[in-house]
Amino acid sequence: MELTINPKYPSVTDLRNRAMVKMPKFAFEYLDGGCNEDINLDKNRTDLQKVELMPQYLSKFDKSDTRTELFGHTYDSPFGIAPVGLQGLMWPNAPEILAKAAFAHNIPFILSTVTTSSIERIAELTEGTSWFQLYHPADEKVKRDLLDRAANAGTDVLVILADVPTFGYRPRDIRNGLAMPPTMNLKNILEVFTKPDWALQTLIHGQPSFKTMEAYMPKGLNLKGLGEFMDATFSGRLNEDRIASIRDQWKGKLVIKGVVSEEDAQKAINLGVDGLIVSNHGGRQLDAGQSTIVPMTHLAEKFKGQIKIMVDSGLRGGPDIARAMASGAEFTFMGRSFMYGVGALGKEGGNHTISLMKREFQQVMEQVCCEKVEDLPRFLVK
Repeated sequence: MELTINPKYPSVTDLRNRAMVKMPKFAFEYLDGGCNEDINLDKNRTDLQKVELMPQYLSKFDKSDTRTELFGHTYDSPFGIAPVGLQGLMWPNAPEILAKAAFAHNIPFILSTVTTSSIERIAELTEGTSWFQLYHPADEKVKRDLLDRAANAGTDVLVILADVPTFGYRPRDIRNGLAMPPTMNLKNILEVFTKPDWALQTLIHGQPSFKTMEAYMPKGLNLKGLGEFMDATFSGRLNEDRIASIRDQWKGKLVIKGVVSEEDAQKAINLGVDGLIVSNHGGRQLDAGQSTIVPMTHLAEKFKGQIKIMVDSGLRGGPDIARAMASGAEFTFMGRSFMYGVGALGKEGGNHTISLMKREFQQVMEQVCCEKVEDLPRFLVK
């Protein structure tokens, strides 16, 4: 697909700044913030930025090919759109905007259980190429039904979430009424009136709701009831028995997101898991934890070849994709960058942001004289 970049917003920082102006404060802070004091949120960025590449200018070089094979599919570039909850709250219709753009650009889109479009709708828009991330339900029947729905929609890759055994402590969301149960307080209502584009798009597309979960929710829930339902429905803590049960039912590729320790990685391999997305949930769960690039590098050194090692959290653009791939990742995912794009540019945000990522990554590959993505580790400054 032809790359289309709005010259007013040639960087993710530009998109973030514009999104901050266009989105209601409660929605932007939900997207942008970490947990507790944002220490791990900041560490994700600073540790990744320490990774350096060494160009080899006089080496034989023809051209760079960014295509990357993963689970039997060849993608245009080694990055995809990470699962993000409540996308339609941050920008109306965001999941559909991003899923359409991802499909057009031949990169993977991962749908979250708790976002605002359904499994079936996103599968329709992506012709079954989207991935699905499962928040583990406490009810076994709900879990089995969600897995059946994903399989029937043509989903090939299931991502199960390991890093939300409990909801992170996020002071911004608490102040803004976005904790469970959520509240739309007077401050938030007044904020909406200052964001006419967001308000108009919400009127057009309707109030956001958990579309995938609607089939299991009692009718007529108020906000308090919704919060209580979500708390009672999801039990995010994975264990070996739960993973084994999912592995038995799921016939496609199975990925665990959030693994950072060697012990957990080895357990995943023993259970027949196909891939890991090394992640700390964008710095939103454990402020006392490591940045993602550190454990990812160790896990890639030890387990590459036994299981696919992927990464998210802290990546923002093309140079970060190259840093992660040079450090041993086999694929990368980003969430905030794409949501900044949609918040800044609405329905054009998906195409713009993917085009920006592709161009930035291609430039890094050409700059260091790297012909194939899998050769990037040769350019890492150790």
